[in-house]
Amino acid sequence: MNSGKTVLVVDDEERICRVLEATLGAMGLNVRSAGDGDAAIKQLDEDVDLVLTDLKMPGRDGLAVLEASAVQSPERPVIIMTAFGSVDSAVSAMKRGAYDYVTKPFNLEEIELLVRRALRTSTLEVEHGYLRSTGLQRLEDMICRSAAMSEVFERIRRVGSAEGTVLIKGETGTGKELVARAIHGLSKRNNRLFVPINCAAIPNELLESELFGHSRGSFTGATADRVGKFELASGGTLFLDEIGDMPPQLQAKLLRVLEEGVIERLGSNNQVHVDTRIVSATHRNLNDAMEKGEFREDLYYRLNVLTLNIPPLRERLDDVGPLAESFLAQAARRNGRDVPELDAGALQMLENYSWPGNVRELRNICERLTVLAISPSVSSELLDQLLDVPDRLLNDNAPVARGADSGTLAEAIETVESETIRIALERCNDNKARTARELGISERSLWYKLKKYNLGAGPGSQGDG
Repeated sequence: MNSGKTVLVVDDEERICRVLEATLGAMGLNVRSAGDGDAAIKQLDEDVDLVLTDLKMPGRDGLAVLEASAVQSPERPVIIMTAFGSVDSAVSAMKRGAYDYVTKPFNLEEIELLVRRALRTSTLEVEHGYLRSTGLQRLEDMICRSAAMSEVFERIRRVGSAEGTVLIKGETGTGKELVARAIHGLSKRNNRLFVPINCAAIPNELLESELFGHSRGSFTGATADRVGKFELASGGTLFLDEIGDMPPQLQAKLLRVLEEGVIERLGSNNQVHVDTRIVSATHRNLNDAMEKGEFREDLYYRLNVLTLNIPPLRERLDDVGPLAESFLAQAARRNGRDVPELDAGALQMLENYSWPGNVRELRNICERLTVLAISPSVSSELLDQLLDVPDRLLNDNAPVARGADSGTLAEAIETVESETIRIALERCNDNKARTARELGISERSLWYKLKKYNLGAGPGSQGDG
């Protein structure tokens, strides 16, 4: 449990430092030592998990070390070592935040027991803080009115109580992490950590360290051992978001972990056993990725034991209204505002939109409405004015991305894109700069598409003027 943790031993007697280094090292701990308070304080950093310090030392004493540690990391346990005649001082140190004290001459078994207990307490406090900050996602707290999401919810209930790996598929912004949290909340592991990591948001050269941890000196900047997400999530759930963007060399290592249940930190040959449930998610088509050689077929079938497909928001428009009401209420609480209400016209305007950004886009729009609305009721006219993106909230006459009656997918997309640009041009009186802004693309991209679709990109067209 405590393998890889770092303990700083502080004592002006070198013999005691050597004995404690050997004892704690045999427990699988990394041990640093310092001969006085000044040297100890210089070695205090975020990688030190516990401090074991003598109370009486020349120069800055153990109380100074305790104070410096508390300032830097209040949750880090500090154990005081003191002579029998100085117990009152040790008790005083405990009142100032020390975890416990031990009297000299001490029994090494007593030291081992005390250190294990202190590290275990520290770990539980960290986990409690992690759980408090992330929170369990309860399925009953998630909003669902549509038949499509009702089916997903029923599948989440069945999947949550199982132990197999889960692959969640869905477009960006559909709420895949919320689903993963709900699965964890329904599992037998919900009293342990849910640890998310976005494989696409971390540079490839750092992702391996984030997942598996590293040993001190394994690469430039690795000044201490570090626990990876797999170890942190052991006993709980590790959520690998955007698994389709994981580099091929890491895919092989991930497969080994899934098959053998062991990891090796970067720069170490020691194997660490982990008991971690994997829930992964992707917006990519992994079948296409496998055909292109970008994703391992054996890993895909190892991850794809249980599957959930999250429908895009445009396929569950019955959820738009309830979701909007919830997001508006949440945004109002965060910003200290009254909750704006959508009238029938504004709601219809939202329901007629194709939602390329899915639930995340709806949440962002509700945040803007809450901040910018100047009246308690939001009409379609006010919604149009506040958002200043009329072409993004499509009315009944505007194209919605539902494809075409025939032809290829590429042809259907081009048809919708061309029509969207044409309508935006009309609304902006052929002002290209404004059209580009409202479409959310660069002017250069707009000019390219105007030429591509033969939409009149002549030299006499307007700019910002």
